[in-house]
Amino acid sequence: MSADGTGAGTPAARGLVVAIDGPSGSGKSSVSRAVAQRLGTAYLDTGAMYRAATWWCLEENVDLADHNAVAAAVDVMPLVMGIDPAAPTVHVDGTDVGEAIRTTEISTAVSAVATNLAVRAELRRLQRVIIAAESSASSESADASFSGGRGIVAEGRDITTVVAPDADVRILLTASEEARLARRSLEVHGAADAAAVEATKDQVLRRDRDDATVSQFHVAADGVVTVDSSDLDFEQTIQAVLDVVEQVMATAATTPDAVTEGEGTAR
Repeated sequence: MSADGTGAGTPAARGLVVAIDGPSGSGKSSVSRAVAQRLGTAYLDTGAMYRAATWWCLEENVDLADHNAVAAAVDVMPLVMGIDPAAPTVHVDGTDVGEAIRTTEISTAVSAVATNLAVRAELRRLQRVIIAAESSASSESADASFSGGRGIVAEGRDITTVVAPDADVRILLTASEEARLARRSLEVHGAADAAAVEATKDQVLRRDRDDATVSQFHVAADGVVTVDSSDLDFEQTIQAVLDVVEQVMATAATTPDAVTEGEGTAR
């Protein structure tokens, strides 16, 4: 697996790593993309990797209930993640699956793959490879990375606690259940009325419930700043996250250990 894209510039120090966790409908994907664009970094949607793995297993006629078979299929999955925040892409075996992995079929099946511990171990390994490449201070690594070593915004379920617990900035982006369901209903059905919300409810809450068995994304771990977007619009949420990045990095500049020791809540 690899990350494609081109970058420019050689950093003088380690690039910025921003890790963002959150439940379904919290806005973490769209917000993380926008934050990455404004920071001039790469962007990694780890949830898309699990969706791609699900697509691949179904394409290969792998029984999702067969944990060993699923793990074996994912081990050889020819996955390429495009990490340009302006136009992120997902290719499997040369096929652009960006739209296919967002279908209801994949959304319904993805938890069976995402809760497979062997799959999680492999995809976490690949995620760390991408994060390391984008944040490396090595001129050789930076030249080969999308961001030129400036860094990356990585989002998903367990980025702040398992994949990148040493990230410079760690954020839990959350929102009330009502707000999350309304947002996902608009995304999936184009409406947020009672019928649309009800049609979306099971998918969103079941996915969060299933994934919560293997990762923690509802409560901020020590050192993780919570941004509650329940009462914020899209632009306000982006700014809230950027404010946290600025605050944490400013604190780190004067107190080196503060990045890993600090915690708080932004709203």
